Amino acid sequence: MRIDERIAGGGEPAFSFEFFPPKTPEGEANLDTALAELARLDPTYVSVTYGAGGSAEQKQKTIEIVSRIKASHGLEAMAHFTCVGASVADLRATLDRMREAGIENVLALRGDPPAGIAAHEWQAAEDGLTYSRELIELIRADYDFAVGAACFPEVHLAAESAESDLRYTREKVDAGARFLITQLFFDNTVYYDFVARAREAGIDVPIIPGIMPITNVAQIRRFTSMCGASIPAGLLRELDLRSDQPDAVADFGVAYATMQCAELLANGAPGIHFYTLNRSPSTRAILSALRVMAPWRRAVTA
Repeated sequence: MRIDERIAGGGEPAFSFEFFPPKTPEGEANLDTALAELARLDPTYVSVTYGAGGSAEQKQKTIEIVSRIKASHGLEAMAHFTCVGASVADLRATLDRMREAGIENVLALRGDPPAGIAAHEWQAAEDGLTYSRELIELIRADYDFAVGAACFPEVHLAAESAESDLRYTREKVDAGARFLITQLFFDNTVYYDFVARAREAGIDVPIIPGIMPITNVAQIRRFTSMCGASIPAGLLRELDLRSDQPDAVADFGVAYATMQCAELLANGAPGIHFYTLNRSPSTRAILSALRVMAPWRRAVTA
């Protein structure tokens, strides 16, 4: 089923989980465990990334995992799809394989540059595409996938300004993106501000917050430095106080993310997209608590 229809027609907010293709047997086992445990929570959909660089092997693995999720777990699944390292002919060939595999949903992204190349130095492959908007146009012209796209409440690293970044986001929607998923963030005010500016700019599709439960201090510092997200000073102080206590960090991370998600849903967010890192305990705890609290029942209509 198309994800845009599921988001629009659900009785509760759209809860979704993001996974990545594992590279080792241990990683495969972690993914299988997470899928089995999180499937019990009946998410609206799940998504599977390409991984940094988007190699041919990773692309094929993404398709295989999405197909397996649909067949083995009965979950609607979305394949991430990027421009990196691919000509238009390559992109069409991958889209053909996705269609043949029964995939109906695609998250269209420019993609992360290969290791060692800064975001502003990224260049398209020969006979390839430069922007995710072009990728969306390609998909919408010749294929019948439901297309989602990314957005950046704290501005994409390669964007010239917040205004230009918002303009590019509008171009994605105009090209055919039916919903947006945000980059991770830890201060809800940046989401509220972004949504307000997006609505003023004429962007009317659902904007789903992307949330990453914190389980490791060094890891979250690395992730935020790579994507340009900020960590509020108070949150960072509490994390540093627990940095030598992994269990305490994970417990605090669950508490913070639960509080963050509850406030977002109470203020009208259409759902939550969880960046799971192929692990289930934190996400299971957060989503279960949210369903007990049901903060969307007191949501403010925006």
